[in-house]
Amino acid sequence: MNALEIKNLSFSYDESTCTLNNVSLEVKKGSYVSLLGHNGSGKSTLGKLIVGFSKGKIIVSGVELTDKTVTQIRNKAAIVFQNPDNQFIGITVEDDIAFSLENRNIPKKDMQELVATYASKVGMQDFLSKEPAYLSGGQKQRVAIADALVINPEILILDEATSMLDPKGKKDILELIRKMREENPSLTVLSITHDVEEAYLSDEVIILQKGEVVASGKPKELFSNVELVNKYQLDVPFEIKLRQKLGDLGVSIKSDDSLETLGDKICQLK
Repeated sequence: MNALEIKNLSFSYDESTCTLNNVSLEVKKGSYVSLLGHNGSGKSTLGKLIVGFSKGKIIVSGVELTDKTVTQIRNKAAIVFQNPDNQFIGITVEDDIAFSLENRNIPKKDMQELVATYASKVGMQDFLSKEPAYLSGGQKQRVAIADALVINPEILILDEATSMLDPKGKKDILELIRKMREENPSLTVLSITHDVEEAYLSDEVIILQKGEVVASGKPKELFSNVELVNKYQLDVPFEIKLRQKLGDLGVSIKSDDSLETLGDKICQLK
């Protein structure tokens, strides 16, 4: 079953430029898909349109997006942007996580329980009374993810959600997403990114170039395609570079070798 279907979607901010041109794609329920592209490729616009309206057909969890269903769609899909400062609405962490629940008229007792639960899930249970000024970028992004998850969305859209974080903050957020998917296997994650290392962790990668889908496939297969990588000027994940280098040195590499296994083979080199 598909969590998301986009058919012949086009969008322009003005008459002179086509930001998205006849885009069609499908995202399976429970999958982790990365939408990869350079700046200006239209990937962030696509993420925003999923919770908005435009020319073309967008189906989220079986509901077609129209003016009448946009509120219903927004209850199914939540988005986290790259700058958490632009998303922090509440005076404290507790207020911020509670905001979307208040808009849905959730009873106060249930709201308090949900806020405590999701603050704990993202490791922010000890910061509920803190103001945003006292939080690090990574902590703010954890709160933004809690804001999105507390409404129990079927689709979580991450729009460059780790791009402003340091390596540790990025690692923590990606680990958090992995745990969220383990707890809720039906959660669908669409990561909009230009980070190939992040995209390499996903189940599928969709490449967007100048507003069009130009390629898609499993990360290992896609990034190993030298012709495709060169054509669209893609960076290559570290693991793929390592595999290629070991192959050049005559080391036998299996397709299912883990990064740890590759490390062992490096240690065996003389």
